Amino acid sequence: MAEIIVPELAESITEGTIAQWLKQPGDTVEKGEFIVELETDKVNVEVISEEAGVVSELLAAEGDTVLVGQVIAVVGAGSGSTTSAPAAQPEAKEEVKAPEAPKAAPVAEETSNEQDRTIASPAARKLAREKGINLSEISPVDPMGRVRVQDVSAHGSAPTPVKAASAPTASAPKEDDGRTTREKMSRRRQTIASRLLEVRQNTAMLTTFNEIDMTNVMALRSRKKDQFFEQNDVRLGFMSFFTKAVVAALKKYPYVNSQIDGTDIVKNNFYDIGIAVSTEGGLVVPIVREADRKNFAEIEANIGELAKKARDNKLALSDMSGGSFTITNGGVFGSLLSTPILNGTQVGILGMHTIQKRPIAVGNEIEIRPMMYVALSYDHRVIDGKDSVGFLKTVKELLENPEDLLLNS
Repeated sequence: MAEIIVPELAESITEGTIAQWLKQPGDTVEKGEFIVELETDKVNVEVISEEAGVVSELLAAEGDTVLVGQVIAVVGAGSGSTTSAPAAQPEAKEEVKAPEAPKAAPVAEETSNEQDRTIASPAARKLAREKGINLSEISPVDPMGRVRVQDVSAHGSAPTPVKAASAPTASAPKEDDGRTTREKMSRRRQTIASRLLEVRQNTAMLTTFNEIDMTNVMALRSRKKDQFFEQNDVRLGFMSFFTKAVVAALKKYPYVNSQIDGTDIVKNNFYDIGIAVSTEGGLVVPIVREADRKNFAEIEANIGELAKKARDNKLALSDMSGGSFTITNGGVFGSLLSTPILNGTQVGILGMHTIQKRPIAVGNEIEIRPMMYVALSYDHRVIDGKDSVGFLKTVKELLENPEDLLLNS
């Protein structure tokens, strides 16, 4: 018999949430095979079984919070044809002396086992418990058989009039009439919310804006993109230009590449640039390490690799720790202008936005140019207006003259 224990996750993480059981009681598991997916504040972690055998018991349900070192499942010997659970049922019958109790106990146990075997989201399990619904009786819409909140709500809609009459609650009518849907925040979303609020409360955050004429960088990209792809097997995007421009500006204005530690300002002599990536679970910020030492192709490849890992939920904690500055691109969603919020202890973040053609004065003429608004949010405790405006002006000048950017890199 082997116990499945919540492993050490990271120095600052002491607990997680059962996101999904990949094995159910009675399933065969091989040594080294994934058995459960844990959701933490930053990433999801898949836990393996250290022994081969049969899953005999799950000690936590999907949606439960579990601590590092806690036993969450048991793997016993066998081939998967039998488990320890059925053997316990006859013993319960022999021990109970009351004439009606033997009938009730197996029913409750079978119901519990059926619910454990049902694949359901944590929110669906929670709602089913609140409504007293057996998950195994629900017919899910999902072709893979996964029960979701909508399935529980739909299943519970018919009997609610009887329940409401006998045990009304304050919140039940609001949720049962279909006008609202309650969904518990994921652990990651809760963490994002608390950290964003902490940043707003504990920093003197301001935002300054500028606009960039993207004509030259778009023309250069258009001329070089095919050759770039042939030589490097990676596409030339705008993020490498912005990353390089940011690194050059950080070197010129080092306080933007710093952080506060008590009463000290710690200036970073490295350039680990965070690139915000939107995922289904929320915004994550993987790090392009030593961006100052990477060329355009290496930056594009690194960003592409990190973005794929983020979408596939495969980012490790090491992929997101230790950044010195962050770039976020709301333009991919069509945002024209925004004020990005600082990331953790960093004192600066650059917000990119959508490229939009606008009439611009060029000399004494009016021309239609592809323009992008950019925003620098910064901690005014460390950075004054001179540095913040100068930083953003440097980024603007380099991107409007990309040949200079290539020389600087």
